[in-house]
Order: sequence, then structure tokens, then C-alpha cells
Amino acid sequence: MRPTPPAAPAHPLAHPDGSPVRVLVVDDEPDLAEVLSGALRYEGWQVRTAGDAAGAVAQAAAWRPDAVVLDVILPDGDGLGVLRRLREAQPEVCVLFLTARDTVEDRIAGITAGGDDYVTKPFSLEEVLARLRGLLRRAGMARARGDSPLLAVGDLAMDEDAREVTRGGEPVELSPTEFELLRYLMRNPRRVLSKAQILDRVWSYDFGGQAHVVELYISYLRRKIDTGREPMIHTVRGAGYVLKAAPP
Repeated sequence: MRPTPPAAPAHPLAHPDGSPVRVLVVDDEPDLAEVLSGALRYEGWQVRTAGDAAGAVAQAAAWRPDAVVLDVILPDGDGLGVLRRLREAQPEVCVLFLTARDTVEDRIAGITAGGDDYVTKPFSLEEVLARLRGLLRRAGMARARGDSPLLAVGDLAMDEDAREVTRGGEPVELSPTEFELLRYLMRNPRRVLSKAQILDRVWSYDFGGQAHVVELYISYLRRKIDTGREPMIHTVRGAGYVLKAAPP
């Protein structure tokens, strides 16, 4: 009996111009590829499939997908090798690994090779969809139809499409990772976010030992957002960080 597709989203993700998201599914199990493809099409996305490494590289070159769901073990190679070739041709593509391996070392190897996220078999279709939605949003490739690209908290403003940030009308220059971190904070104003939540949403890490990365990038943001002004980024001891408008 095949899994029931998740409910179609009320506001499906699409490109900012309204065109559908393109996803390439790479897996040598035809039944699994078919079920995954059906769930992705139900999401309103365009889908193509490949059953081996050579087919994956050829499809990606011809079609240039926004995201690739990539099995780690393929009949003519491994997913890490495919990933390297995909990144050479299309550095911005989002890659979600599928694998039966579930050790910390395997996850680190996938992320280090350039993968964006990691799902272990067996998995739920909703989990795969949720991970892909998160990757596409964070990469700035897609947003829900009707979403505004403009965010504002107090005198801090962000244009997600133009990737521009200002505070008090003055431009703030951010690196890509700083931008993603600030976007997550601005989408959750006055909400305390733990280091684990930030790692999961901004870096897609679901293994330990990386909390110092969050601390480091929070310090970078504070230097650019708060220096010489009333602070907006606050530490909640033992809980995480919160962004809130400065008092008038």
C-alpha cells in the first residue's frame, strides 16, 4: 500500500516570479522514486527522475533543477561524487541526501561534501517536503505565493528579494550566512530561539558540537546591527537569542 500524499499546501512555494519549483529525484528504486515524485508534484512542483549517477548529471545539466533529492548509494557511483559534479555546474542548487546510513560521521561527510541536508531511510514524505521547503526558502529560491519579501522589526528592514538590509535607513552589508541568520531572527521577532533551532534552520545541522558557530555569527551580526545603537539582539541566558525592536 502506497503512502498517502501529504495535504496540498494552502500557499505552495514557487519562484518569486510565480513559476514552479523544479526538483530532480535521483534514486535507483523505481517505486520509491515514483512515490516521491508524486508527493512533489502534489506540492505543485515540476519533477524529473534519474536512476543512476550518469542520468542524474545529464538531467541536471539539461534541466537545471532548483533542488535535487539524491540517494547516497547509486549503481554506477555514489551520491557524493554526483554532488561534486552538480556543484561544479550549478553551485546554487539545493541538495537533500537520502541514505540508509545514520551515523554522525556519515552526516558530517555529506554536509562537508556540500550537501545541504540529510534524511535517513525510512522517512515520511512530509519530512522530505518540509526539508525541501526549508532549503528553498533559505536559499532565497522560492517563497509561498502571497508572501511579502519585505520584513521589518522596529527600524531594522530587510528586502529578501533584493537581499538588502537597512537599520534606521542606513545600509547594512551582510555575508550570505549573516543574512540567513538575520532573516530567521526577523521572521521570529520577540521569540527566543535556541542554538539548536538556529543551527537546524540556518545551517541545517542536526548533529551536536556546532553551537560555537551560532555564537560566532551572532557576534558578527551584533557588530553590524547594534554597534553604536540601542541593541536589538539579546541573549537569554540558558535559552538562546531574541530579536526585538529597540525602544523609541
